[in-house]
Amino acid sequence: MTFNIKITSSEQAQRLNRIAESHPFDIWVHGKSGQADAKSMLGLMLLTIENDVKLVIEDEHDTKGFEKEIAEFIV
Repeated sequence: MTFNIKITSSEQAQRLNRIAESHPFDIWVHGKSGQADAKSMLGLMLLTIENDVKLVIEDEHDTKGFEKEIAEFIV
């Protein structure tokens, strides 16, 4: 499952990081310059400064609760 997201502040990046850490499945952030684990604050900060960022989760996971938690970031 892929979500187009936008992070506009370090506070939002921290919030997304806390949300990602609370879920047992892998969550990746993909940008033009590469990819990083959303559970890594440094990686998240480096990639979310880009305009075109995607959050990627393997389709085999139930992400309904996660989707509600990240609704503010989805564009």
